[in-house]
Amino acid sequence: QVQLVESGGGLVQAGGSLRLSCAASGRTFSTYRMGWFRQTPGKEREFVATISWSCGNTYYRNSVKGRFTISIDNAKNTVYLQMNSLKPEDTAVYYCALDRLYGLRYGDPNEYDYWGQGTQVTVSS
Repeated sequence: QVQLVESGGGLVQAGGSLRLSCAASGRTFSTYRMGWFRQTPGKEREFVATISWSCGNTYYRNSVKGRFTISIDNAKNTVYLQMNSLKPEDTAVYYCALDRLYGLRYGDPNEYDYWGQGTQVTVSS
């Protein structure tokens, strides 16, 4: 089993920054990639960013490219999402996820095996 614990959410004004953290524990040795997703009420969970555990390859949602950066600290089993130039439309609950196996559909939440509890990010205008 794997446990994922997010932290770092909060309320910020538009243009501000936040850094989310996701600490992984348990059987993390078979991790292929880590990802961040977000969800607003009444909408499906959407892909934000992903990073491969071993080589650090990253992919981003188009609307966050140039503003968000995903990174990983393998020694701490922690993945980060640095969010700059935040916009009100970034408001959502952000979830960390872990994928154990290689797959092409890194943006599909069904590809991921474990999820954190979520952390709220609210961006005021």
